[in-house]
Amino acid sequence: MNDKLKIAILSTAHVHAEGWAETLWSVPEAELITIYDDDPSRGQPVADRFGVPFTAHLHEALASVDAVFIAAENSRHPQLTLAAAAAGKHILCEKPLAITAADGVRMITACRDAGVQLGTAFNCRFLQPVVRAKQLIDAGKIGRVLAIKATNHGYLPPGWFTDPEKSGGGAVIDHTVHVADLMRWFLHAEVTSVYAEVGTLFHDLPVDDAGLLSLEFDNGVFATLDTSWSRGAGYYVWGDVTMEIIGTAGTLSLDAFAQHLKLYDHGRLQPRTENWGGNYDLPLVSSFVQAIRDGRPVPVTGLDGLRAAEVAFAAYESARQHAPVRLVPATVG
Repeated sequence: MNDKLKIAILSTAHVHAEGWAETLWSVPEAELITIYDDDPSRGQPVADRFGVPFTAHLHEALASVDAVFIAAENSRHPQLTLAAAAAGKHILCEKPLAITAADGVRMITACRDAGVQLGTAFNCRFLQPVVRAKQLIDAGKIGRVLAIKATNHGYLPPGWFTDPEKSGGGAVIDHTVHVADLMRWFLHAEVTSVYAEVGTLFHDLPVDDAGLLSLEFDNGVFATLDTSWSRGAGYYVWGDVTMEIIGTAGTLSLDAFAQHLKLYDHGRLQPRTENWGGNYDLPLVSSFVQAIRDGRPVPVTGLDGLRAAEVAFAAYESARQHAPVRLVPATVG
């Protein structure tokens, strides 16, 4: 493929939509063609900011592009994925891939049958400390991994994230999938058992804002994950993905967002970070674009997205049962 990959962003509901639009300016092999949103009051300002056409009609957004980036509410991922696959468009979908395993299977199957690729936007894989940790683990620098202790904390996200019909849950589904994906990637293993305590401890919400998960993998590794929306309004939006990875020959301490400067502005109540390390959105987007152009598999697949989401689904089931649950992965075609 010699021409630029033409891309539409489907929905601006997710905060990452604008980041993707901005990132596409730095990917010479791609071009943002249009922005679609079923809510014009939400999508039109984003399109205006980036100087691209806006449409509230999905068929128009799909008509003249090669691929789509889906940044909709979690519950709408299947609908938009199936429409894009039927139109023959490659897809990069926000996480979690879906809010039920059945929907995830439908999405993967539809893309496979249509001959298009489905990627999951696990941008944490592209943070430089994470990349380096993966290299060290694969090289055997800490021996055989025995256990992992992980965290993923943040502050309360706005809007639909706390609507269970649109989000599929709270902090557990929102923050488990990133870390579950990294664990699977590091270990080349799948989760077989989940025990979880899930609660709403910090806010008055119809969804959970805290969870503590214990995981067992099919290679014998066990792990814990402390996941929450526990940070107050004055804290950083996100940036607390950590792991203590314990091996037979050493321990690796990973702070995924360590490469940043902290900025405090007396005019703002909330501090912010400025990254001085690798940009995680740029390699995520560029690697997806290059894979499509080269006809290679995308680096983070829809199946990766499903397997990580299934860990969150199992956590909710464990919390309902007040007992460990076996994770039986959904069968995909």
